[in-house]
Amino acid sequence: MTEHNHEHDHNHDHDHEGHEHITLVDEHGNETLYEILLTVDGQEEFGKNYVLLYPAGAPEDEDVELQAYAYIENEDGTEGELEQIETDAEWDMIEEVFNTFMTEEEE
Repeated sequence: MTEHNHEHDHNHDHDHEGHEHITLVDEHGNETLYEILLTVDGQEEFGKNYVLLYPAGAPEDEDVELQAYAYIENEDGTEGELEQIETDAEWDMIEEVFNTFMTEEEE
């Protein structure tokens, strides 16, 4: 997984198949639509949750670059913020959950 050191704005919506989508806006104003592959509950260890994203519409058999972010919900229950993942411990936990997820998908 790769780390990116820039802030993203995002919009959150659902399509008809139940997949959640997030539109990331990079520092140049370019919008890219991503689907949420996996959410990771890190509340107990780190006090926040995480999302793994992949480019929407990417073929399943194609290697894609996943994006991973901490997801901080707003206190009033509205859409939250995506933040950069800053520690190796967080990355290790996410990688472990992702590897378990991929093993289960292959069965």
